[in-house]
Amino acid sequence: GKKKRKKKNKAQRKAAQAAREAESKDAATRQTDPPSIPLVDLFTSGVFPVGEIQEYKNDNTWRTSSAEMREKERLESDMYNEVRQAAEVHRQVRKYITEKVAKPGVLMTDLCETLEDKVRKLIKANGMQAGIAFPTGCSLNWVAAHWTPNSGDKTVLQHDDVMKLDFGTHVNGRIMDCAFTVAFNPKYDPLLHAVKEATNTGIAEAGIDVRLCDIGEAIQEVMESHEIELDGKTYPIKAIRNLNGHSIAPYQIHAGKSVPIVKGGEATKMEEGEFYAIETFGSTGKGYVVEDLECSHYMKDFDAGHVPLRMAKAKQLLGTIDRNFGTLAFCRRYLDRLGETKYLMALKNLCDAGIVNPYPPLCDKRGCYTAQYEHTLVLKPTCKEVLTRGDDY
Repeated sequence: GKKKRKKKNKAQRKAAQAAREAESKDAATRQTDPPSIPLVDLFTSGVFPVGEIQEYKNDNTWRTSSAEMREKERLESDMYNEVRQAAEVHRQVRKYITEKVAKPGVLMTDLCETLEDKVRKLIKANGMQAGIAFPTGCSLNWVAAHWTPNSGDKTVLQHDDVMKLDFGTHVNGRIMDCAFTVAFNPKYDPLLHAVKEATNTGIAEAGIDVRLCDIGEAIQEVMESHEIELDGKTYPIKAIRNLNGHSIAPYQIHAGKSVPIVKGGEATKMEEGEFYAIETFGSTGKGYVVEDLECSHYMKDFDAGHVPLRMAKAKQLLGTIDRNFGTLAFCRRYLDRLGETKYLMALKNLCDAGIVNPYPPLCDKRGCYTAQYEHTLVLKPTCKEVLTRGDDY
């Protein structure tokens, strides 16, 4: 009887999987170009595509077939389905942006606004329930992260630029943090290849009870086995040692654990149920970033309690932030589109009070090139799921 039941369960699971795959294919053909149909209207069953499944290794292989672990997972299936919706939005938006929008000559502001508009449409943005998780990073060349145009910025994407497109989606605060690098000139291919390989190494090494320092060491070894020749000079590709991946919690993009991308990190372990953004950065420069340039990114401190504020404008601005972003990151353009004006002094006031933190651009040596690849994964009881994986990367 038991064997028969097992066979039946397996057959049922296979049939369900086949039905899901058919719906995914159908949804892909029904999406418009440019994409405009919200995912909830595209996947009418309400079931969203599963990410890439990677089985646990070594001491955790038992989890794959454990009935207890499978049951634990089943209890979380609604939550997994929510995050898969956010991940599928990321895939559809990045495909459109890469194929149609991110081209030399585009105004960076237009690129970001087009991308953000698509995310809002496809995820059916609705206050804090679903929407954009943080500003669209589109950092160029030696700027590795946290750059997005402020209003009035006239920066145009150039043929020889190396752009890191880092954007996030969320459903009920479950954040999909995922990034890739765009370069038109094939001379940068070795840099992009090194970083993509390093990120995939980090993903492959991740698992329950794995020490964070071991992941960092594996990433660095892969990253730094590569080099690049640019205009007759050979550069080693260095892992940017003060950037890292991180655990993610609801409405909290950096939830307390860091995944280093070089050796010598902490021996803290990954645990069952955790979400991680595994991201790596490679550089032809120093392999070390500092804060520089005008700030665009801000985020309310996750643990900020009630702080009495004197300035009326600061109180009012905090109200706008609380209502629209909560503890999710935002940028000045997001305040502009909500109709906020002349808010810089008030914003500085909130930063000085420790309620909001500024996150200025992170820059390596001027003139060098940096690249990034990033995925969000979840350590489920029976396997790890790379939620944001796509055909592209």
